[in-house]
Amino acid sequence: MDEIWKLTDEFDGRVTITDVKPPVHWTNNFDTMGGDSVWNSDGSVAMDLTNRDLTGTVKPLFGQTGTDMPATLFELNSKHYIYIEGNGFLAEILNPTDLQAITEAINGGDGVWEVLELQNLLNKSPIKLNMASRNWEEVAAEKRQQQTHAISAFNLAELTDVDDKTEHYNSITEIDDLTHLAKEIESGKYSSEDVTKAYISRAIQAHTQTNCLTEILFKDALAQARELDAYYTTEGKTKGPLHGIPISLKDQFNVKGHDTTLGYTARSFKPASEDAVLVNMLKKLGAVIICKTNLPQSIMWAETDNPLWGLTENPIIPGYTPGGSSGGESALLYSRGSIAGFGTDLGGSIRMPCNIMGLYGFKPSSCRLPYAGVPVSTEGQEHVPSSIGPLARSMSSIHDIIKAIILQEPWTQDCRSIPIPWRQNAYDDILKRKLTIGVIRDDGVVKPHPTIARMIEEAVATLEADGHEVIEWKPDFHAECIEVMDAYFTVDGCEDICRDVEAGGEPFIPAVKRLIDRGKPISVFEYWQLNKRKRQLQQAYLEKWNKAISSKTGRVVDALITPTLPHAAVPHNSIKWVGYTKVWNLLDYTALVIPAGRVEPGDLEATMDYEPRNDMDAWNKQLWEENKNDMVQNRLPVDIQIIGRNVEEEKVLAVGKVLDGLLRNR
Repeated sequence: MDEIWKLTDEFDGRVTITDVKPPVHWTNNFDTMGGDSVWNSDGSVAMDLTNRDLTGTVKPLFGQTGTDMPATLFELNSKHYIYIEGNGFLAEILNPTDLQAITEAINGGDGVWEVLELQNLLNKSPIKLNMASRNWEEVAAEKRQQQTHAISAFNLAELTDVDDKTEHYNSITEIDDLTHLAKEIESGKYSSEDVTKAYISRAIQAHTQTNCLTEILFKDALAQARELDAYYTTEGKTKGPLHGIPISLKDQFNVKGHDTTLGYTARSFKPASEDAVLVNMLKKLGAVIICKTNLPQSIMWAETDNPLWGLTENPIIPGYTPGGSSGGESALLYSRGSIAGFGTDLGGSIRMPCNIMGLYGFKPSSCRLPYAGVPVSTEGQEHVPSSIGPLARSMSSIHDIIKAIILQEPWTQDCRSIPIPWRQNAYDDILKRKLTIGVIRDDGVVKPHPTIARMIEEAVATLEADGHEVIEWKPDFHAECIEVMDAYFTVDGCEDICRDVEAGGEPFIPAVKRLIDRGKPISVFEYWQLNKRKRQLQQAYLEKWNKAISSKTGRVVDALITPTLPHAAVPHNSIKWVGYTKVWNLLDYTALVIPAGRVEPGDLEATMDYEPRNDMDAWNKQLWEENKNDMVQNRLPVDIQIIGRNVEEEKVLAVGKVLDGLLRNR
C-alpha cells in the first residue's frame, strides 16, 4: 500500500482539543464524547483526547473495542484521522480510497488477524504524537508490546495445530542445507506454507529463550508463502532457486512497511518506504522473509544489547553472549529459527557471532553485495565500508545464496556494487588442485585459548595430510591496521551515534559510553592523513601477499587460516579483543568462518602459563581460567577463519568447501 499517513505541524505540540461538542453517540462500546475524552457506558475512559494538538469539531465515524487495541476513525475539519488507544497512533488518512481498508480492519470483529491487519496498515507509515516528549521507556515498552502482540496473534491464528504437526515441522527445520530444502519444496514434499510455519514456530521458541527478534514479519511471510504455493500449483515449477526458503535479516535491512530501528528508540515508528535492494533480490529469488533480529546499540560492539529491545542470550548457555553485532541472527540460526540469514560486518560482526554459535558466516569485500537500503551507524563514512553477508548452517548454503545474489547483477541496482559477475572458473580452479595456505596461529597481541590453538593445529594437520602446503604467515602490519581502524571509529567524535541516542533519550549502554568517552573529533586534514595511512597499509599487505610464493608450485598463497576470536563464547560483556577479525575489514579482504570443533575436556590439560603481553592478553587469559569448566561442560563451538584478498569471493568459498569437507570427515 502507498503511504497513507502524514505528520503535520498541528501534531507537534501538546494542547487540548478545544471544540468537542457533546453529547455524541459512539458506535459499539464507545457511547459518548464530551470534554476531552470518549467515554464508555460504564464510565471508563475509552479514548483520552487530552494534550492533542487538534482544534475543531470532532465527528466520530466508527470505533471498535472488541480487542486490546480499540481503534477509532473520526473526522475533523473535513480531514479523516485514525486513533489507536492501545499504542497511541494518531494519523491523518491522505487518500480517501484507503478508508475502505481501514474500515474493514476496524470493523472486522475482535479476531486476532483483524487487529494485526490494522496494526500492519498503521505500520506502513505510523504517526506518533508527542514523540519528542515521550519517555524512551514508554517507546520501548510500546515496541515490545507490538512485538508480543504480533507473536501472540500469529500463534492464535496460525499455529493452532502445531502439536499435531510437531514431527512434520521438525523434519523441515532439521534440514541444514538450503538447497536440500529447496529441492524438497520443488519435489512437492513440503509446501512453502508448511516450511514457513515450521520456521516461524521455531523462531518463536528461539525468541522466547534468547530474545533474538525485533520486527515480526510472520503475517507477511505467510502471505508470501501462500503466493508461492499458488504459483507452484499454477505454473508447475518454483519461482526461483530460493523458492519458499525462510530467510531472517539483521534489523538493519529495510523491509517495506516495517521499522528499521538499529536498536535506537528515536527510529521507532518510522517504517521503511521500500525494501532494501538485497531484500528485493531475495524475494525475486523466491525467499520468504520471516523476521528481523537484534543487534547492539550503535552496532559497533561484539555483543547484542540495546535499551529498545534488550539483551540477547546465548541459546547454549544462559549468561553468555551470542556475539555481535549480528548476535540476534546467530542465536536464531543456532536455534533453527531460520535456515539462513543476512548480517553486516564492519569489524567482525558476522564472523564473531558465527564463531560463538558454531555457524558458517561470510564477509565479502564491501563492494560485492548491494548495501542500498541498509542503514548503519556512521552512515556516510567510506573509509572502512561495512559489508553485507550471509550466516547459515552449512557451507553449501553460503555458496548457493551468494552465487544466487551475484547472478542477479547487483551492480545494476546499487551504485556501490562493482560489476564483477560470478566467476565459476575461479571457484572450480581451487577444487581441481592442491592449495598453498598461510597460517596465523597468534596475532602477537592476544594469545588464543587452548581450544582455538588446538583447532588451528588440527586444521593444519588435516590440510597437510590431504597434500596441501601450509606455510607460516607472520601478522606483519596487523597492529598498525588495528590502530588505524580504532581511530576511524571515533573520527566524528561519535557525533553520529550521540545524535541517534540523544534523539530518543535512552541511556548509553556501557560499551558505547566507553566509545564516545574516548571519541574526539579530528580535523579534515588529520582525517586525510589517516586515509593515507590506510592506503599505505593496504599497499604493504598487497606486496606482502605477492611475495608469499610457494617453493613447490611457484604460485602465491591461495588463502590464510586464522583464529576468529581468541576464545569461544564467554559471559556477557567479556569480549574485548576483536583484532583477529577487524584487520581484514581495514584491508577490505574476503573472509569466511566455518565450524572447526568444540571445547573438549582435553583442553583443560593445556596450560596458559605465560606472562601476558598486555592488558588485553591478561584479560583473555583470565577469561579462560574463570570460565574453562563451563566451556568444557557445554562443549562450546568454535570456528576457524579463512581469508582471501580483495574481491576473491569465489576463491575463498572454494577454499572453504575444501577445508570444511576435510574437517567434517576427519
